[in-house]
Amino acid sequence: MSRVARAAALLAVGAVLAVLGAGTAQAAGYRYWSFWEGSANGWSYATQGPSLVRPEDGSVQGFRFSVSADSQDASKPRRAPDFAKICADTPAKDGSKRVAVVIDPGTAADAPDGETPPAPRTACARVAEDASGAEALAAVAEPLRYDASAMLCAISGYPATGCGEQVSGDGGGNGEGDGGTEGGGAAPTPASAASSGGHADGGPSAGVLVGIGAVLLLGVAAVAQARRRRG
Repeated sequence: MSRVARAAALLAVGAVLAVLGAGTAQAAGYRYWSFWEGSANGWSYATQGPSLVRPEDGSVQGFRFSVSADSQDASKPRRAPDFAKICADTPAKDGSKRVAVVIDPGTAADAPDGETPPAPRTACARVAEDASGAEALAAVAEPLRYDASAMLCAISGYPATGCGEQVSGDGGGNGEGDGGTEGGGAAPTPASAASSGGHADGGPSAGVLVGIGAVLLLGVAAVAQARRRRG
């Protein structure tokens, strides 16, 4: 391959890497409370909002505040879903049920500007047998704050402002690595948040892929032209 062709190929590769890098740098996350369900196997990202879930006696619910792009990227609560320990001092009672609640306000990196996250805590909610997960949370963590679309914005007053706001890719982290929570069951979940940017799995968006394809075509054309001139 001639020097011109080699230079053209290297230019094409460099441009591709630049496009990929730009896509990664511009990736955005969202700051919100996520909702988790606990079991002996650990935490699982909830598929419904807490107002739609009717936990049974002995259930564990977790809430984690963090910055994440989707459910795969969401941070899990940093306390174990241990019902026996959390509700050890709350005996069973006819006509009610016990729900262990884990509340993790996240790390300083997840906090809005000017706010400091409280320490993670646990509580045992005793509620009516037909109570929802949102009612169990309200029993142990008021004041709660919701927005007009019923998204859970604050637990025990934290954070004081904001609700599911977008955070630039270089503006915050998600703390630990593995949750939007909705009061009404339909809040900006990581899936819907991701739909406004790249793919849910964090891959490049369609626009980035088109740009890569265009760069590759330009590189191939440059190599072909160099070969024709050489011939």
